[in-house]
Parts: sequence; structure tokens; C-alpha cells
Amino acid sequence: MAVKIKLKRLGKIRQPHYRIVVADARTRRDGRAIEEIGLYHPTYNPSRIEVNAERAQYWLSVGAQPTEAVLAILKLTGDWQAHKGLPAPAPLLQPETKDDKRASFEAFAKTLEGDEAKGEAITQKAKKTEKKADEAEASAESTEA
Repeated sequence: MAVKIKLKRLGKIRQPHYRIVVADARTRRDGRAIEEIGLYHPTYNPSRIEVNAERAQYWLSVGAQPTEAVLAILKLTGDWQAHKGLPAPAPLLQPETKDDKRASFEAFAKTLEGDEAKGEAITQKAKKTEKKADEAEASAESTEA
């Protein structure tokens, strides 16, 4: 029996989440699974990935073949490299919190404080409208006289 490690889709339309399952290769995508070994939620920011590393290592060692999507997930978590004997990948990056963003913005604002260009910007369009207003006033004065 050929065994695959694949994704089982759950969730509503446009709100998918997946379970990483070990199943017979002949079963349908959302069909019966032998064992569930993880979760994958792609719509979260950052994506939520949980894999039971011990069970993943066991199934890989007995010959279960991961699908392309699961292989990418296993490479991110480092389980594939552990199975193949390769060096572990860099840890997954965590997103910046609001406090980190605020601190970086304040640091950037401090660097701009020393700049000389603090005056208002006057565009060409604004200058043209001022000229037209002056010409209109001049023509109005000349017609009155």
C-alpha cells in the first residue's frame, strides 16, 4: 500500500485551513486518513504551521511520500532536513509587533529632525493659480477705471 503525507482541506469558501494527514494514496483529498500529524492555516498572518515532528519522522522513515505542498511545509519546519540528515533551516521569522513598528517609526522620525527642508511645498500648479488670480484682479481694476 502506497502511503502519502498530504493536506486535508477544511473550512469555508475562501477561508481554508488544512490538516496534515497520512493517508493511502488512493483515497480522495478529504477522505479517510490513517493519522493526523499537523495543522496548516495559510490565511493567518503569519501562517500557522504545527507539525508533530516525531510522527512526521516516523512516517518518513517507513516510506511515506509527502506531496509537494507538504514537502514545502516540512522544509520550513526542518523535519525534512532532519530526515535527510541536512543542516537545519533558519528559524521562521515572527512578524513585528505594534510596539516594534512604533519604535522604528520614532527612530526614523528622529533622523528626519535634522533635515533643513521643513518648509511648505509649493507646486507649479499653485503658482499658476496665484498668477491667474493676480491677472484677474489687475483686469478687474483696469475695467473699473
